[in-house]
Amino acid sequence: MEVDRAASSGAAGESSSAAGAMAVEKPRFEALAPSEMSGGRPQFRKVPVPQHRFAPLKKAWMEIYTPVYEHMRVDIRMNLKARRVELKTRQDTPDVSNLQKCADFVHAFMLGFDIADAVALLRLDDLYVDSFEIKDVKTLRGEHLSRAIGRLSGKGGKTKYAIENSTRTRIVIADTKIHILGSFVNIKVARDSLCSLILGSPAGKVYSKLRAVSARLAERY
Repeated sequence: MEVDRAASSGAAGESSSAAGAMAVEKPRFEALAPSEMSGGRPQFRKVPVPQHRFAPLKKAWMEIYTPVYEHMRVDIRMNLKARRVELKTRQDTPDVSNLQKCADFVHAFMLGFDIADAVALLRLDDLYVDSFEIKDVKTLRGEHLSRAIGRLSGKGGKTKYAIENSTRTRIVIADTKIHILGSFVNIKVARDSLCSLILGSPAGKVYSKLRAVSARLAERY
């Protein structure tokens, strides 16, 4: 009886060790190449070109084409009939996220950002473009709206440049639309300053608040 019990316990020990050895061996899958994702089909992005950005795009086409095609390895072409820039992944595209980065880069240029500023979207991961309208903050009409736009830019763009330099962002004021390029935290600080100006705060008060916030951000990072 004892012999049978010992034999059964030995067999159970062997089976558990064999099961443990089998459990350790996990399947190993090689990482998929970007060209193999989505069934090996190329992925596309289409960026519409506004009427007023057609001439600047034509003028700066090679400056846009070079980093997208040569550095990010994404195909790019201008569809004249549909008036949009079309982007497509290639077999040698190193990362699928490159396609979205290139689309964001082209879109930032369409919004009015300089290429030198927009190209940062290709190099850094934590940059975004935030857009809002003056009417989202306060409903203004006529001369009140014109004065609000004047307060945002300041004399010779002084106020806009001060906000850009202190928050490390780039701002485009296109009529009643405002676009901000930067990191998430910096965009929030710049947007708060712009909203204060829209609501009627004097520039001096906004500057002093910006200095305090910028000092706090410098301590944190």
